[in-house]
Amino acid sequence: MKTSKKENLALFRKMLLVRAFEEKAGELFEQNLIPGFIHLSIGEEASSVGTCSVLRPDDYVASTHRGHGHMIAKGADPKLMFAELLGKSSGYCKGKGGSMHIADFSIGILGANGVVGGGFPIIVGVGLSINLRKTDQVGVVFFGDGAANRGTFHEAVNMAAIWKLPVIFVCENNLYASTTPSGYTLAGGSVADRARAYGIPGFVTDGNDILEVRKTVAKVVKRGREGKGPSIVENKTYRYRGHFEGDPQKYRSRKEIEEFRKKSDPIEHFRAFLKKEGALSDKSYKALKTEVGQEIEASLEYAQDAPLPRPEAAMEDLFVNP
Repeated sequence: MKTSKKENLALFRKMLLVRAFEEKAGELFEQNLIPGFIHLSIGEEASSVGTCSVLRPDDYVASTHRGHGHMIAKGADPKLMFAELLGKSSGYCKGKGGSMHIADFSIGILGANGVVGGGFPIIVGVGLSINLRKTDQVGVVFFGDGAANRGTFHEAVNMAAIWKLPVIFVCENNLYASTTPSGYTLAGGSVADRARAYGIPGFVTDGNDILEVRKTVAKVVKRGREGKGPSIVENKTYRYRGHFEGDPQKYRSRKEIEEFRKKSDPIEHFRAFLKKEGALSDKSYKALKTEVGQEIEASLEYAQDAPLPRPEAAMEDLFVNP
């Protein structure tokens, strides 16, 4: 799947935006400005941006507890995301959802999810809805290597396969299910290989190469739109931060993290490619980073100035038809 220099620069900017948002969110959490837990996706930008870059606005995404990157990649507004993280009334969910439950139905984001594997049954419902409405939309569910061992994964893939639902199961295999290495818990060594048991295609990508992710996901999205059923894509990637902010990370060494950063950082990998193609100079890279940084600061300022919810708002939005 060929992309123009202009398209590649847009993809690169989106990756920079995801990382800048996550880094700022980490800073805010350290300052005790974000309630609850947050799970950052720094290091996984190629998977989220590459996957969502081939989706249409009316396609659906079911996210995970590590969902900020998916949100931004699908087109979410960082202003409203920061407002939600800070518990402000102008946030996506009026400050009631927080980091793990952000949703924006207008762009197909059905919500981040605090339940491991919670997106699987949701995306099956999405796929069935698409088939019943006879549209050519698709649904994508992101999940981690740990969620691939949950019963909901197998139930969802089986149901999607027998009904030929237009669903793509995207595993972001960052090598750790919370604190446990995937090599210890993942029978067979690959999530994508499990696709054969259900008679559907399965693909493994270098999840740190955005163009490889984009090409692979585009292929299975096309298959889904054509009514040929679901697929599994396993993006092999790595998270540079802990499972959650504050995670002591006793299950891996600092050396391991630095080695992954040095050899496979998705932003640096794509930056080198763009530089080689003549699409990005050192000067234009600095200008782009400055531009993204300014957008993040403006978004945060909006969120900080936004009002907190009214106390009585706690009793609102409890019923569909109050």
